[in-house]
Formats: sequence, structure tokens, C-alpha cells
Amino acid sequence: MSVAYHWGIARDLGEGDEWPQVWEKVAAADIVLLATPIWLGHPASLCQRVLERLNADISETDEEGRQLPYGKVGLVAVVGNEDGAHKVSADLFQGLNDLGFSLPPGAVTYWVGEAQQGTDYQDLDKTPEAVAATTKTLAANAVHLATLLQGTPYPPS
Repeated sequence: MSVAYHWGIARDLGEGDEWPQVWEKVAAADIVLLATPIWLGHPASLCQRVLERLNADISETDEEGRQLPYGKVGLVAVVGNEDGAHKVSADLFQGLNDLGFSLPPGAVTYWVGEAQQGTDYQDLDKTPEAVAATTKTLAANAVHLATLLQGTPYPPS
């Protein structure tokens, strides 16, 4: 999906900015997944830009005084050919938490190929068993937490 995201931390940065349509989907979602490759030991710049755009609403609250993402579950998926999935997920976890998302246990799934090799995740014949099992647990934990948060929201601030 090619989406035009302007730089900045506003909900709408004018003509050609497609973020308002993306924000509508985030606002309607119970579970939000940030997926990124590892680039030079960091999340991709587009992933960082998504966090920055979400930051536009960090001071916005619902009628009970809660940040808008309260009650939404945040998840992370990371791929790469080098070590660094834990560092990248930690960076994204902090951003999601600062924005008000809740993280279930095991809120990340990742695949990191052998260092200095050319194999990408998309080139694998099948998903490795450990990655598939982790992803299944991630999904189950996310749905469980989202269901709990729908039935029992966080108390007002």
C-alpha cells in the first residue's frame, strides 16, 4: 500500500495528506499492529512517521479524560536480516505505550534471518514453526486483551 504521509504531528497536514483516512481506521480499530523491517538497527522511517502522526492526538482525550487510544491494543511485528528485533520492538512499545495503547503479554512477533545473508522473510518457503507459534499466541493474547478492555474499560482519569 502506498500512502502519502506528510511529515509532522498534526491530524491533517493539508492537500495530498492521506493520514486522515488512516487515522479513521485506527480510531475504529480495537487492535493496531505496527509492522516494520529493521533498518540500521532501527524501525523503518515510515513506521516512525506513523508514531509521529499518532502523536498529534497525544493530548486529546475522550469524555472521561482518557487518551484516545485507551482501550486499544498495540502490537508489533519485525523482520530483518540482522539482530535487533528486541531493540526495535522496545522502541515501538514505548511509543505505543506513551500514546495510550495497551500491550498484551508477548506483544511482538519477529523473524530475523542469519547475519550478512540475503534471505528475506518474504523469500522463505514457509513460515518457521517458532514464528508461526509466536504469531498465533500474539493474536490470541491481543484478542483476549481487546475483549477485556471492551467489557471493562480503564477508569476515567
